[in-house]
Amino acid sequence: MQIKEKLTKIVGAENVSDDPEVLLSYSKDCSLSAPRMPNYVARPKNTDEVHGVVRLANENGIPVVPASSGIHFYGNTIPNLGGIVLDLRRMNKILEVDLYNKMVRVEPGVTWGQLQSEAAKHKMMGLCPLLPHPLKSVLTSHLEREPMLIPKFEYAGSLVTMEAVLPEGEVFRTGSACVPGFPDKSMAEGVNPGGPGYLSYNWLIQGAQGTMGVVTWAKVKMAPRPKIDKTLFIPFESLEDAIQLVYNVQRRMIGEECLIINSVNLAAILTKKWPQDYNNLRRILTPWTVILVLGGGWRRPEEKIEYEEDGLREAAAELHIPALPTSLPGLPGIERELPGMLRTAWPEKKTYWKFADKGACQDVFFYTTLNRTPDFVQVMNQVAAENGYCIDDIGIYIQPMEYGRSCHFECSFPYNPDDTDEVAMIRNLYAEAAETAMDMGGYFSRPYGVVVDMVYDKAASYTTALKKVKQLLDPNNIMSPGRLCF
Repeated sequence: MQIKEKLTKIVGAENVSDDPEVLLSYSKDCSLSAPRMPNYVARPKNTDEVHGVVRLANENGIPVVPASSGIHFYGNTIPNLGGIVLDLRRMNKILEVDLYNKMVRVEPGVTWGQLQSEAAKHKMMGLCPLLPHPLKSVLTSHLEREPMLIPKFEYAGSLVTMEAVLPEGEVFRTGSACVPGFPDKSMAEGVNPGGPGYLSYNWLIQGAQGTMGVVTWAKVKMAPRPKIDKTLFIPFESLEDAIQLVYNVQRRMIGEECLIINSVNLAAILTKKWPQDYNNLRRILTPWTVILVLGGGWRRPEEKIEYEEDGLREAAAELHIPALPTSLPGLPGIERELPGMLRTAWPEKKTYWKFADKGACQDVFFYTTLNRTPDFVQVMNQVAAENGYCIDDIGIYIQPMEYGRSCHFECSFPYNPDDTDEVAMIRNLYAEAAETAMDMGGYFSRPYGVVVDMVYDKAASYTTALKKVKQLLDPNNIMSPGRLCF
């Protein structure tokens, strides 16, 4: 029996394809990675079908590449060695809304728009990255460790427990979700990430880009949706001054969403009419803006807003900041719109904000400390200029993490994907910018593309240990081969 026939027996004929046009759509994404065609696409609907496909692939030595989102940006779902792309978008159920523990259990095909709509019915919200694409999977964001907009300690480690099909076909659950009978016949609530034993096995699969297993559901944290909000747009000519305010604010544990963004990105997000509004906003916005949303919860929300405002005024007074604006020039009423925007996906009917200017965008992102970000901005500008890229087009987004103890630094380079010379320039710029940032101490916890070899070449002992773990779990090397250091 041929592989296609065996796949058909597992997931059904309508959910298997080897049509060249279908395969071509899975061979590339929005990254600079070289296209690679899979041999088959399979679309399972549940864990049993995922288990069947993985077992079939393992028995026949066929690569398996899981994909959850309807769009991908980093090349991590391109089948480098062919094989089966396991498209998990049919698995799109919200399995449980756990209000008592402020968590939700989702399958991999659940999108951000889907989750936030359901969570809002319960006065809750998922912890959301910055304006994700409407086709982006919630589970993919958590597995890729994307930074969330609320930098509170209690929201760190937002992926709590999960179920995964390991490369040889075993179904494995992490943390307290591993208790027999969970969730139907067990008192365990799946809310403790430790276990089996004393380990947190999430870290084995999270960030592994499909090389250690296929996650079929996960329990992730939610936050109470504020009853009232107050949005502040605090402008700065200097990034150093913006950073000092964020340090002061986060030390006092003030606010919900908090981020630093430059005028390029802020204009791209808030523009309603292209290109005239975009160019106008870029001209009138200050170089840097701290966006801070104060949120009043379910009980006595006005009093919470009031005392957070008092704390914010104290933080600003220490830095001699004269005003704390709640609006932006040229955008009346945006202070009322923005909290809702930040708590869901980008609208489906609008061009994605990172693509709106030139059609495509290449990001360089890593972890550092807030005080070092001005140095990285300077170096990114220098590398861009040396490669012939206009530094006025660079977008910068800085996301404080865990009350400002560190941050996610993201530098975006919009480009025209139809211009071969510009694509080649961006390819060189991306590699040089990543290498320079790494040499300066930027921590690339999520390496993609050319960054992979840079990271693993610098971590020999870690790479050796990781390969041993991979060999134990995936002796036939079927899970996303050719990715990371495998």
